[in-house]
Amino acid sequence: MALVGRHVSVAGGLEKSFERAKEIGCNAMQIFVTNPRSWAIGKIDSGVAEAFRKNAHYTGITAIAHMPYLPNIGSSDPSARSKSKESLKGNAEACGILGIENLVTHMGSHMGKGKERGISNVIDAVESALKPGLKTRILLENEAGHKNSIGDEIRDLYEVRDSVKGKLLGFCLDTCHLFAAGYDITSHKALDRIFSEIDMNDVFAIHLNDAKMELGSRRDRHANIGKGHIGIEGFRSFLNYEGISEKIIVLETPASTEIGEAEEIALVRGLFS
Repeated sequence: MALVGRHVSVAGGLEKSFERAKEIGCNAMQIFVTNPRSWAIGKIDSGVAEAFRKNAHYTGITAIAHMPYLPNIGSSDPSARSKSKESLKGNAEACGILGIENLVTHMGSHMGKGKERGISNVIDAVESALKPGLKTRILLENEAGHKNSIGDEIRDLYEVRDSVKGKLLGFCLDTCHLFAAGYDITSHKALDRIFSEIDMNDVFAIHLNDAKMELGSRRDRHANIGKGHIGIEGFRSFLNYEGISEKIIVLETPASTEIGEAEEIALVRGLFS
């Protein structure tokens, strides 16, 4: 069975996330391991870590983590850059304590300094975080194409991967971001293009989100599955492209009165052939 889930809350304790994920039919989930709206990286209690690992084992749910909102590892500003690098390193270490194998990060914004410099900053931040002994893989997420963004073009991801060889680095592809950046993922021809630039084996997770805005809009606006411009048949085509079903698939779709979380996960499962 494909690993399908969604981003879930850790309110009340990191270990509580498994209960929430199980209730809505997940066998995969994404969480924040530190406060998503703060630079602070709190110490993870050994008891919490033990409970988290036990719950992962008993439920069989595969957990991945996402970086907080504030860090920008593509920034050249000395203060923001230093804090962003420490956040990436701290979150990766926290994931290691919890036994989480994959940590998703945005490549960020070059803040008007040019994409070449931004990519160089990303490479430096990733290399600083991937210390010997770290067992957590950092996954670079593609972007929708907002102003000064890094990662809206697939070759941006490849450039970082090509520079950081022999280390735990991979990719998380977001379907809404791909579509907004001009990649028509409803077409296998477009997917062939993507996977001619990056190796499918380097993709470990998929953020499955429909797009509120049209193809090439360069606007990051998530919609529920089948309620946006990608559509049900577009996702059916995407999910049945060779290799996609082997990835960790996580929904980041908005809360909706039209479709519940469990119903949406069941909908996605029904799209696999």
